Amino acid sequence: MADSKKPPQTPAEFGAIGGRKRADKLSSDEKKEIAQRAAQARWAEAASLPKATHTGSLRIGDAEIPCAVLSDGTRLLTQEGFLGALGRSTKPKGRSQQVTDGLPPFLATKSLKSLISEDIISSTAPIVFVTPKGGKALGFKAELLPKVCDLFLQARTEGLLTTQQLPVAEKCEMLVRALAKVGIVALVDEATGFQTERDRDELHKLLSVYLVEERLAWAKRFPDEFYRQVYRLKGWPWPVGKAKTPYLGHITNDIVYERLPEGVLPKLRELNPTLEDSKRRRFKHHQFLSKEIGQPDLRDHILQILPVMRISKDWKTFKRHLDIAFPKNGDQTEMDLDEAE
Repeated sequence: MADSKKPPQTPAEFGAIGGRKRADKLSSDEKKEIAQRAAQARWAEAASLPKATHTGSLRIGDAEIPCAVLSDGTRLLTQEGFLGALGRSTKPKGRSQQVTDGLPPFLATKSLKSLISEDIISSTAPIVFVTPKGGKALGFKAELLPKVCDLFLQARTEGLLTTQQLPVAEKCEMLVRALAKVGIVALVDEATGFQTERDRDELHKLLSVYLVEERLAWAKRFPDEFYRQVYRLKGWPWPVGKAKTPYLGHITNDIVYERLPEGVLPKLRELNPTLEDSKRRRFKHHQFLSKEIGQPDLRDHILQILPVMRISKDWKTFKRHLDIAFPKNGDQTEMDLDEAE
């Protein structure tokens, strides 16, 4: 009777047969040693990866996005959840996302190329991490989602998107509107339960890395678009050059510095006090934010409130959205008229 088994056809099938034959020749001790080496290799890889201490799932609009907080406090959205939120097809679990010109597929397109900044590029590196159950997962920093949404909305405004990309922009608009109700980091903290386990001395730890005692050299931190949106929402004519109203200092405190982590603004006022003779501050507050933590967080906050500005018709509407998305940590009544750029 002829053998009914199908003969091997591909190199992989021949290799599998060869592997089985080699394995059959190994002793039980040799097989055990090979298995131990393989396990040690997996453990070594897992030991080198960041660990998630908290995981959960958050809902933004109609999107359900798995998320995690790493041991260093980094908030992540999983790759599949991130793509699904944008209305894109998700990758099978365990597969690495393909990168083109340093960008993930949802940004590696000609229509967006002119709008992509170095900041976006540096934020799009996927992070492989270990889940609390020991499995591997792939994610992006949570703060990337509003940046990507802002990018697609800007591209739509400038007429750069293709017909196939317009549904992604529609998804982004829905996400931005949903995010106007609560900040992305707060969402992740709530979904994972991380906010209940913060250290009691977290504020001290935060300020130690968020601020610097010695001021840094001045550099432009607030983009012109920030001020253009302020003037538009206020109904003011856009000024020429640096002729901006000094009232911008109060506005900047109100919508930016007072909404950074609790304790940051009081410490900034301590480091950068008002001069007795001029009643003004000698430096800009952002010159005392650390390069590693404080300044990137300031930049991210500005980038997150810009879309809220753009979808608001006036200042009252914007403030209502802002107060929900980024509530103040406490009442701040001091009016600083010199802290604008």
